[in-house]
Amino acid sequence: MPAKLLEGKPIAEKIKEEIKKEIEALGRKLVLASILAGDNAGAEAYVKSQKKTAEALGIDYQFHKLESNISESGLIEFIQKLNADKNVNGIIIQMPLPAQIDYKKISQFIAPEKDIEGMHPQNIGKILFGKAKIAPCTAASCMELIKASGVDLYGKEVVVVGHSEIVGKPLALLLLEQFATVTVCHIGTSKAGKLEEHVRKAEILIVAVGRVGLIKGEWVKEGAIVIDVGINRVNDKIVGDVEFEGASARASYITPVPGGVGPLTVTLLMRNLVEAAKIQR
Repeated sequence: MPAKLLEGKPIAEKIKEEIKKEIEALGRKLVLASILAGDNAGAEAYVKSQKKTAEALGIDYQFHKLESNISESGLIEFIQKLNADKNVNGIIIQMPLPAQIDYKKISQFIAPEKDIEGMHPQNIGKILFGKAKIAPCTAASCMELIKASGVDLYGKEVVVVGHSEIVGKPLALLLLEQFATVTVCHIGTSKAGKLEEHVRKAEILIVAVGRVGLIKGEWVKEGAIVIDVGINRVNDKIVGDVEFEGASARASYITPVPGGVGPLTVTLLMRNLVEAAKIQR
């Protein structure tokens, strides 16, 4: 029996209704400041998606386009002005940044209570202690999709392929908080020839690498839940990291690409904005 699709849009719509109620309870207009340094078509498309979602929720989306040759110190100074602006509730820096700027360094200068991407060391640290109010949006999206499947994570064998700061690492911590048994695979696992071995054990498989067909369909355990975070362009199509046809023949649930994780991330960014506003209040 083919896998059921875990689509992000219906979940996102439910969360949006909750966000609207939360904003109404706060009784004020929320402001999200978005920064883009230079020109990037992908980032600009993401900005449009953010702006559209924000406006639908009654959020004031302030877009700041900076020159591509801006220095690190210049960007830090701009961020600090937004930190000091009491009207601004959340700050997001669009990726990628110009080559002369180190995102890991820059992210530390966003005030943690305005860091709606959840990437400030203080917010990451709160995940470690199970106290997170603001978590990285893609990792949180994976958790929402798993929740929608109805599975109890307690004791489940979960394999995360990819150990990035924005998905794999925080996601592993969020899963551990739910008492899942978590294995994190990465390029070292692949080079050691052990990726297939780990994937085959996964009751829940989450893949976030950005490599077409990295996970073969026949590797997927019968009845597994598959969350494919990968976004890859092949000719005119967008595909994930998992071979969809083969995997969907074996899995119980699988996310489509596009249409799975993507629709949720922007919505959870707005939920993080609401949480940030509560902290500031």
